Amino acid sequence: MKRRLFVLALSAAPIAATAQPAASQSADWQTIVGRDLRFRLEMPAPATETKAPEKEKGHTSERIAWASKRDGEMFDFDYVDYQPGWFSERDSKQMARDLGRGEAEKAFPRKTFKYVLDEPITLQGWDGYALDIEDAQGALVQMRTYIVKDRLFRLLVTAKNTDASKAAAKRFLDSLRLAETRPGQ
Repeated sequence: MKRRLFVLALSAAPIAATAQPAASQSADWQTIVGRDLRFRLEMPAPATETKAPEKEKGHTSERIAWASKRDGEMFDFDYVDYQPGWFSERDSKQMARDLGRGEAEKAFPRKTFKYVLDEPITLQGWDGYALDIEDAQGALVQMRTYIVKDRLFRLLVTAKNTDASKAAAKRFLDSLRLAETRPGQ
């Protein structure tokens, strides 16, 4: 019995040694979970939560947002609930495009900025839109918009033209997970 424990301890030592750095690397990231448990995502710590009491047409709740910074880059996430049927009674692909692009062409004119990604996407079967805009130095602004039932989720991140900065942006954008998958998916 002692021999089995010794062999088990020896075989587990390399696993424990490699697990240590991963835990310390992620210490500067935190997981955000919605109060209603409908989503979760990762952001650089510390993330600050805010609530915007102003309501736009169709909103049934305040806008809830989290923001953080890492190496001078912005990581923003927000969501807001709309009236029942606001999206589900409309073309959600078109709504995601309109909301995902917003005023982008005014803020980032095509003659100055390169639109690297400008297309419909999905997350767990829900309609969304991806917009990545690059400046002349290769820095990015990346936006993702998703419509889940009558809730709008938006992510925005900036990234310098470095591998580390782009990896952090990708980690943030890819971390959003929803509690429900669209029926039929």
